[in-house]
Amino acid sequence: MLNKPVLVESVIVFVIVLFVHAVVWDRYSWCTVALAIQAFYVQFKWDRLLQLGGAVFQFRTAANSGLLPASMVIPLLGIVMKERCKSAGIVYFERFGIVVASTGMLIALFLSVIAVGVTKPVPTNTCILTGVAGSIIIYTMKHSLTVSEVIEVLEVLLIFVYLSMILLYLLPRCFTPGEALLVLGGISFVLNQLIKRSLNVIEGRGDPIDFFLLVAVVGVVLLGLFFTVLFIFMDSGTWISSMFFHMMTAVLGLGVIMPWLYRLIQRNPLFWLLQFLFQTQTRVYLLVYWTFLAASACGVVFYQNAKRSSESKKHQASTITRKYFHFIVVATYVPGLIYDRQLLYVAAVLCLAVFIFLEYIRYFRIKPFGQTLRHLLSLFLDERDSGPLILTHIYLLLGMSLPVWLFPRSCAPKGTLSGAGALVPYSGVLAVGVGDTIASVFGSTMGEIKWPGTKKTFEGTMTAIFAQIIAVALILIFDSSVNLNSSYAWILAAVSLVSLLEAYTTQIDNLLLPLYLQIMFMA
Repeated sequence: MLNKPVLVESVIVFVIVLFVHAVVWDRYSWCTVALAIQAFYVQFKWDRLLQLGGAVFQFRTAANSGLLPASMVIPLLGIVMKERCKSAGIVYFERFGIVVASTGMLIALFLSVIAVGVTKPVPTNTCILTGVAGSIIIYTMKHSLTVSEVIEVLEVLLIFVYLSMILLYLLPRCFTPGEALLVLGGISFVLNQLIKRSLNVIEGRGDPIDFFLLVAVVGVVLLGLFFTVLFIFMDSGTWISSMFFHMMTAVLGLGVIMPWLYRLIQRNPLFWLLQFLFQTQTRVYLLVYWTFLAASACGVVFYQNAKRSSESKKHQASTITRKYFHFIVVATYVPGLIYDRQLLYVAAVLCLAVFIFLEYIRYFRIKPFGQTLRHLLSLFLDERDSGPLILTHIYLLLGMSLPVWLFPRSCAPKGTLSGAGALVPYSGVLAVGVGDTIASVFGSTMGEIKWPGTKKTFEGTMTAIFAQIIAVALILIFDSSVNLNSSYAWILAAVSLVSLLEAYTTQIDNLLLPLYLQIMFMA
C-alpha cells in the first residue's frame, strides 16, 4: 500500500522538476524526467527493504528512503548551473555543470540498481523502468560529454562506491539512502575536484577560497577515517589515546593538509588566512560580532544543561529551544551576505571544520572534553540523531552555507545573478533560518489543522510562506545588490513549493530545503 505522505512528497518534487524544466528544457531534461519516474518506483522498493531489514547497511529508521527528492538535487543543480553559465558565456563552467548533472544522474541510478538487485522477487516493471532511464542517460552522456569528462564522471562514481561501503559500515543508522546519496555524493565530488586540481595546479582555476573549501572538507573526512581505523585497535577514552589523537591531528594538519593547501594557493596558508580575515575594518567588526553570537549560542547550551540538572535528568530541549540556534544562525549569516560574502564563505568553512572536529572528540570520547560534549549535546538530540554521530547541528550549518559555497560567482556579472537568482545566497536563510523555524514554532504552539499523514500543520506552513515573503522584502530593502526584475510570482511559487516539501518530507530538512530553493531561484 502506498504511503500517502511519501506520495505527496513525490508529487511536490515532480512539480519542482517540471517547473525547472519548463524554463530550461533541453536534452538533459528528458534524462531528469526519466530518472525521476524510475526513482519514484525504486523509492518504494527501498522503503520495503528498510521495513523488512533487507538492506545491506543499517539506515536511519524514523524516515522513508528519500530516494526521489535526493536523486533530483545534484542533476538539477548541474542543469541550472549550466544554463546560467551558458547565458554568461563562461564555457568552462557550462561544461562543469554538465559534468555535475551527469554525475548526479549516474549516482542516483547506481543506488536504484542496488535496491532493485537485492529485492526478492525481482520487480519486473521497476527493472524495465530502470533500464529505460539508464539507457536514456547513457545515450545522452555519449553525445554530450568528451572522453575526459566521461572519465571524470566515472571517477566520482568510483569514489562514491568506496566511500559508501566504508562510511555506511562505520556509521550505522546515521543516514537514509537519500541522505547518503547527497552527503557521500557531495564528498566524492569534492575529493575528485581536489585531486584533479592538485594534479593540474599550474592550470588551476578559481581563487584560494575555493581551494580552502576543498582541502578543509577532504582533510576532516580523511582525519575521521584515520582515527576510526586507529581506534578499532585502541581504547579511545584513555589519556594516552587522547594525547595521541591531539598529536596526530597536529601532525596531519601541519604535515599533510597545510602543505597540500600551500601547493594549491602558492603561499603560506596561515599567513594568507590571517591576512584575509583582517583585511578590512568591516571584516574585523563582523568577526567580533560573530564571536559574540558564538558565545551566546554556548550560553544557551550551558543554561539549558543547568536547567536540566536542576529539574530532571530526563529533561530534553523543546522544539522552540532548539530553534534558538536557527535565530542565531540567521543573525550570523545575514550581515555576512550583505557586507562581505567572501568572508562568510571562509568563516563557514572554518566553522564546518571545527564542528566536525568537535564531533570527533565527542564520538571518540577524547579527553579532556569528550565526555563533557556528550553530556552537553545529549540534551538537544531528536529522533533524527539515531546513529552514533550527532549531525543535526552540522546539517544546519551546511544548509545555510551550501547556497553560499555553490553560488556560481564566475557566471554572475558584478557578483550577483539577475531576477530570482539574486536570492540564491539567501536560500539557506529563507528555507531553514526563516521558513523552517517559523513553521516549527507557530505549528507547535498554535497549529490545529494537520496535513494528512504528518505531524506538520497547515498554520505552520502558511506562516512560513508569509514569513519568507516578508524576509525577501527586507532583503530588497537592506541589500542593494539584489534586483528581482519583477520575478515575484516565481519567488512565491518557489517558496510555497519548498514550504510544502518541508511539511511532508521525513529527510533532513536543514539539508534538503535550501538546495531545492536554490535550484528554483537559479532556474
